[in-house]
Amino acid sequence: MKILLDENLDWRLGRDLSGHEVDSVPKIGWAGVKNGELLRRANAAYDVLITMDKGIYHQQNLTGLRVVLVALRAKTNRLADTRVLMPALLELLVQVKPGEFHTVP
Repeated sequence: MKILLDENLDWRLGRDLSGHEVDSVPKIGWAGVKNGELLRRANAAYDVLITMDKGIYHQQNLTGLRVVLVALRAKTNRLADTRVLMPALLELLVQVKPGEFHTVP
């Protein structure tokens, strides 16, 4: 799967998602792009968008999107706090369907 990590996540999380092609918003030059536009761009180029943005599901219209949106729920967005969620995320990725929204854990 092609996965995009939002700018509020450490790009190094991609190292824990072996078997997937992982980019991060800052590394591809999309830093500062607002959520609506980010979702549109991710929808065109990625299978999954992973974020720590707790409100994105309620703030954006996800109707018609094929990209899977996953919101991580961790104490902080520090690598140490989000890395522990990667095994659960990997389990989730094998069962997601286009256009779904999920939270981990």
